[in-house]
Amino acid sequence: MGKPGLDGHSNGAEQLALAARDAGMEVVYQGIRLTPEQIVLAAIQEDVHVVGLSILSGSHMSVVPPVIQQLAVPVMVGGIIPPSDAAHLMSLGAAAVHTPGAGGLDAVIADMVRIVARANGLDRSD
Repeated sequence: MGKPGLDGHSNGAEQLALAARDAGMEVVYQGIRLTPEQIVLAAIQEDVHVVGLSILSGSHMSVVPPVIQQLAVPVMVGGIIPPSDAAHLMSLGAAAVHTPGAGGLDAVIADMVRIVARANGLDRSD
């Protein structure tokens, strides 16, 4: 879980990190104001199954694509993201884009579990 760019508002990312831990996941929260390179390096070093990026600063179109391009794991994005930008991020390979008020923490955690299961060949919903 990370906050790329100059965004300093970390409340949502921290709540999601705690919810994921409460759901039994191991969470690596890298903090705020990270570069895409720092996020990629941490994800590789920690051997993660999914990366969550929280962005409220509007920098999603510049900081998310390099992370998606450099990682072989699903990348989920959350924050203040216009629908047209969300569609573009999905076309670039984002596993999901969640915006405030679109289902709450439980929905994001359930989506995360589904995405990780699918990425590891464990999705039985087909």
